[in-house]
Amino acid sequence: MQSEHDRTFDDEDGVRIHFDVYAPQATGTTPAAAVQLAHGVGEHAGRYRELCERLAAAGFLVYADDHLGHGRTGMEQWKGDASRLGRLGPGGLRAAVRDVHAFSTLIRDENPDLPLVFVGHSWGSLIGQLLLNRHSDEYDAMVLSGTAYRMLGSMNGGDLNKRHAKLGTTGAEWLSRDPAVAQAFVDDPLTTLTPLQKLFGTMDAARLIGRPARHLAHDLPVLIQVGSDDPLGGPVSARKLEAALRSRSGLTDVTTIVYEGARHEVFNETNREEVFADLTTWLADRFPSRS
Repeated sequence: MQSEHDRTFDDEDGVRIHFDVYAPQATGTTPAAAVQLAHGVGEHAGRYRELCERLAAAGFLVYADDHLGHGRTGMEQWKGDASRLGRLGPGGLRAAVRDVHAFSTLIRDENPDLPLVFVGHSWGSLIGQLLLNRHSDEYDAMVLSGTAYRMLGSMNGGDLNKRHAKLGTTGAEWLSRDPAVAQAFVDDPLTTLTPLQKLFGTMDAARLIGRPARHLAHDLPVLIQVGSDDPLGGPVSARKLEAALRSRSGLTDVTTIVYEGARHEVFNETNREEVFADLTTWLADRFPSRS
């Protein structure tokens, strides 16, 4: 089994979705599970290379795509016009969620004997919540980082950098305590700080609002990882989400980890080693090595 970079599949509208595959690094290793990584708004899968490599080193087979309108997918979709990155195009949010689900199907089809774990960050975690409501029987675990309870008052739809703006000049200080992360984000030709509401429009932004569904078809484990200083939701919002997943959805294995002082991107934080270790330990406890 080998890693593969910049594979593609065509969605229902003929848009080519770009993705990468990170194989377990040890020779002859049978993956413990397949992991699907879903990135956030205005970014791309390449920003999660370190996380993907850590998961591969821990014995997991990782797939990471550039969502509709984003990264390599967006650059091809918008014919090289980087100013349009982050805009979803025809079909909007519904098409983007559809394509992430189609990617899940591709991963399962290629690995029918492996459990499928969904790891979503920020917007990717909100997509994960939507997929959990509709297709819980198709996933074996879900990890939600930088996430929020998707209700008004529990999820910040305004200026996410507002309370961190005094800490720097990039406009991306809310992402991490590590200044290099903010600088790298604004220097990246495949990212944008344009707010979600402006990129998606009011209608599609509103489609992200909602509660966990009642009585999911499948009781699967969920891990929530958030920073205490995350402006999207933070600890109170994350614990509301955990409570709803337990009481409304009937899930019995829901874990919330709050990292003191961390901001939005816990996988890019100054304590990222702790975050990686918590994630790989949680996964290994539920999906032991098959080697």
